[in-house]
Amino acid sequence: MTSVGSGTGEQRRPLTAVAPGERGAIRIADRVVAKIAAQAAREAVGPRTEDVAAPQATVTVHHETARVRVHLELDYPTDIGARCAAVRRHVVERVGALVGMEVPEVAVQVERLHLAHPQGMEQGRPR
Repeated sequence: MTSVGSGTGEQRRPLTAVAPGERGAIRIADRVVAKIAAQAAREAVGPRTEDVAAPQATVTVHHETARVRVHLELDYPTDIGARCAAVRRHVVERVGALVGMEVPEVAVQVERLHLAHPQGMEQGRPR
């Protein structure tokens, strides 16, 4: 029998197993889920130039469900719809895997488009 006590005259009591459903709950703060979602969006967008801001996310968590809004900037020209779909998929996957929450909604808001510099051009000037 396992007991609790230091063995120095302290009264010993048996350890009892607590069923998993009765151990309590973990609450993950909205801002933590938002940071994970923003990182997932950064991963999905890929490398960015220094004039492009990193994606940001806001999240509303209700029970085990997270609703996410991602704000990002993209280079242009690009397939905006495909890029946004890739961000949605990756955010759903990463938030689900890392915090175990269902993500039924990821709204992607493109804040700004940046003109991609053509090959041989730097800041609009030929090299």
